[in-house]
Amino acid sequence: MNSHPLTRRNFLQSSTALAALPWFGSNFALAADGIPQSVKELWADFDPRKDAIETEVIREWKEDGGVYRHVRYLIGQFKGKPARMAAIYGFPEGTKEKLPAVIHIHGGGQRAFLHEVKLLVGRGYAALSVNWGGSGTGKPPFNSCEKSEPGDPNTDWGAVDPSQLNVQGYSTMLPGPGQFYEDREHPKNNNWYLLTLGCRRGLTFLEQQPEVDPQRLGVHGYSMGGNLTMYVAGTDDRVKAAVPGVGGQGWRWQSHEFIGGKAQQEQIKGEVEVFRHTMSFESYAPLIRCPVLHRSATNDFHGWMDDVYRTNMLIEGQPTRYSWVPHMNHHLIPEVAVTMPLWFDHFLKGAPALPETPGSRLSLSPEPVIRVTPDTRTLPVARVEIYYSVDPDPRARYWRSANVTREGGDYRATLPLHSDDRPLFAFANVIYRLPKPESLAAIPGNAKPVTEVCISSLLHSHSILEVKQANVQLTAKPTTLIEDFTHGLRDWYVLNAGNATHQQFWTRKVTDPLWRGPDGSKLQITLKIPQTNRMHIVLQQNEWRSYRGQRRTFVCSREIAGADAEQTLTLALTDFTSSDGPPTTWAEIDQLGLCAHFAAPGTSASQAPLWKGAAPAFLRLEWKPNS
Repeated sequence: MNSHPLTRRNFLQSSTALAALPWFGSNFALAADGIPQSVKELWADFDPRKDAIETEVIREWKEDGGVYRHVRYLIGQFKGKPARMAAIYGFPEGTKEKLPAVIHIHGGGQRAFLHEVKLLVGRGYAALSVNWGGSGTGKPPFNSCEKSEPGDPNTDWGAVDPSQLNVQGYSTMLPGPGQFYEDREHPKNNNWYLLTLGCRRGLTFLEQQPEVDPQRLGVHGYSMGGNLTMYVAGTDDRVKAAVPGVGGQGWRWQSHEFIGGKAQQEQIKGEVEVFRHTMSFESYAPLIRCPVLHRSATNDFHGWMDDVYRTNMLIEGQPTRYSWVPHMNHHLIPEVAVTMPLWFDHFLKGAPALPETPGSRLSLSPEPVIRVTPDTRTLPVARVEIYYSVDPDPRARYWRSANVTREGGDYRATLPLHSDDRPLFAFANVIYRLPKPESLAAIPGNAKPVTEVCISSLLHSHSILEVKQANVQLTAKPTTLIEDFTHGLRDWYVLNAGNATHQQFWTRKVTDPLWRGPDGSKLQITLKIPQTNRMHIVLQQNEWRSYRGQRRTFVCSREIAGADAEQTLTLALTDFTSSDGPPTTWAEIDQLGLCAHFAAPGTSASQAPLWKGAAPAFLRLEWKPNS
C-alpha cells in the first residue's frame, strides 16, 4: 500500500475539503441584509490607496548604515474618527535605486521592532514594522514602538479597538460597546478585519516611499503577525512574496477529533458559516497570488501543523515551502529563521532559489517505510532527518526520530510501530549547506552566522483504519529506557541554550506509548555534575489536552552535590509537588524537563541563583520498578 503526502489534488478529492471552499456548493451572494458571504464581498468596498496616507515623521536617525524613522500613517476613518498606525521605517543610507520593501507584522503582546527592520535594511531592503498592538483609545498605553520616547504618539485606533485590549474581538462578529466597527453582527466587527486593513495601508505607505519599488513588496509576521500575513497576502495583489510564521492556519473554528476527546482552537461568537467564508484562513488561501513560505514549530499551539498543510494546499499555482523546528512550540531555530530573508532575496531581488520541497513516499506494508528525495540542484545536502508520530494532537505529539540511511539519491527510514490502533504521521527535514554564512545578528540571540538552511517535506498522514487495513507488521516494543543520550539531544529541545543558569532541557518522549511510565515505577536519572547545584525536574500533565484532564505542572527541586563520579536520582510520583499535590499517574505526563531554574506557573519568578561550573552531563533516563 503506497501513500503520497497531502497535495492540493488529493485534498480536493475530499468532500470535507470541498465543503470548506467558498465557491463549492451554494452560490454565496451578498445576503439580503448586506452581510458579506465571502472574502471577496467582505473586501469589495475597501481601496487601500483611496485615502491619503498622511505620514507623520516623529523622529529620524541613522545607525549601522541605515536611515530609520519613527512614523505614523492614517489607517482610515471609523465612526467619524481617524485611526493612525505607528511604525518604524528604514532603508539603506545613500541608496540611489528603487529597493524591494517588506512589511513586518509583530505578534501578540509585542510591538514594532527596530531589529526586524535592521535585519532587512542590512540586506538591501526598505522595511516597515507596524505597531498594530498599540492603543490610544484613552486606556493605558499598550506597547509603544521600540525606540519610542516618552510622549511620542502611538498607534491610535480612534473609535474602534482591534488591539489586545479588546481580546474578545478576535473570535467574534457581534457588536459591542464602543470599540466595534458595526452596530450589528458583521465580519467587520472581527479584530482581524481591522488589523488586516491597517497592514494593507502599510503596503500603501511603502509603495509611496521614494526609495521603494512598488512592484517588489513582501510581508512577513510572527504568531498573530503570521495570521495577518495570510490575511494580507489573501486580499492584496501587491504582495509578491509572503512568509507567515507560527500562525495562519485555517479551520480554527472546527472541532478536531483526538484520542480521548475533541479540541477546538477558537469558539466563534456569531454565525459560524459567515465567519468561515469571510474570516477563516481556508477561505483566504485560494486567493493568494504570491509565493508563500511557512516557518513554524512542529508542536505549535497557535499554528497547528496539520492544518498549516491543509490550508496551504489551497494556494493555487504559487510556490510554497515549509520549514519546521522539531519538538518545539512557538520558537524558531536559525536554520528555520534564515529561510525568511532567503525567500525574499529570491522573489524580490532575483537571488538563487531555495531548494524545492523534498519528494517523499511512504508505504505502510509490510512495515512503514518512507523514502525522501531531496532537491540537490541548488544546494548540497548536509543531512536528512525523518520524524514520525502516532499522536493525533499536533500540539502535544512526540516526534520519534527515525534512523535514516542513504540509498543513491534517496534517503530511507523504517518507521517501527508497536500497535495498529493509532494513526501515523511522518515528515522529513532536509538540511542544506549554505554557499556562504548568513547573518541574523540584528535579531537578539542570533550572534552566530547561519551556515545551514532547513526545507521540510510535505506531511504524510494515515488514519487508524488505513493502518489496520494495511496489516502493518508491528516490530516496536515499549521500553523502560527513555534515553541513553547516544544521539545527544536529538529527541529533546533546549531553552536558553548556553545560559547555564537558565538552561532547560525538555522532551515529549514520555507521552509516547513506547516510553510512557509504567504503573508503580519510579523515574531514575543518571548524570554527572562537577559542582554542587540545585536542579529542577519538571513534569507537565495534560499539556494542551484539556479534553483529557486538568493541565498541571509538577516540580521536584533537588540540590545535587558536585562529584566526579556518576550519580543517580530515583524519583517517585510523591517527590513531585504542585499547588494541588503530587501527580497520581505517569500516564498523563506529556513533557519532562531537566532545568537549571524553573518558576512554576502561578508563582512569583524568583531570581535564579547563578549556576556553578559546567552544565550537568545526562547519561541515562529510565523507569525503574517500585521495589
